[in-house]
This record gives sequence, structure tokens and C-alpha cells, in this order.
Amino acid sequence: MTMFQPVSVAADRVMAALVAGLELEFGRGAAEGLAARFIAAEECDFTWDARIEERWLGAYETLGEDDFELDRVAMIGRMDGKWIVAVCVVDGDGRAHGIIGRRSFSQARAARMAFVTQH
Repeated sequence: MTMFQPVSVAADRVMAALVAGLELEFGRGAAEGLAARFIAAEECDFTWDARIEERWLGAYETLGEDDFELDRVAMIGRMDGKWIVAVCVVDGDGRAHGIIGRRSFSQARAARMAFVTQH
């Protein structure tokens, strides 16, 4: 049997599992603070993996002579109970390499408006 679920559901579950694991190791008081540090250290990957929808914005111009092309991609998603809208730098294989900008919203409507107007 195959089961599908939105990436955002998995992102919330990953956050809950991360906090639970940290609670076991470091205690209840330290878990949420440590989880926030883990998320901040890997912000690009967690943000990209939490996406629900994405929209291509155009090529990302690099100053170096890279052997691969990068794109700017707008994304909307949910993580830790908040809506996220960001512009990520993504390669041709769909892997995020960086974040140009990220905003958090408490309401889906505001996040959706930010997503559709992102350029």
C-alpha cells in the first residue's frame, strides 16, 4: 500500500520528532531551543522540504563560472504551524542551494498573497 501526504505534514512531523528526540537527550527545557538552532543551521533544506507549491521565477545569475545553472523558485509551505513564503536558489535536480528571502505568516491567505506576488 502506498500512502501520500503533503510535504508540510511531514515537515510538522519532523519538527515534532526532532523536539521529542532532543527532549529525551537533553531534557524538556532545552529541546525547543536546540530544535530552533538545528532549524536555523539547516534553514535552506528545512524550508525547501516544507514546500507545498513552487513557482519558477527565472534564472539565478551567478558571478562565478559555475558548471551548472541555478534558478530562482518561489515556494509556499508550512513548518512548525506557520506558513512560509520564500525564494530559493535551486539547481536542475531540484535541490535548494540557498534562500534569497523568507517570510513567515500566521494565516494562509496572507501567505498565498505573498506567494502569488513574489517576483
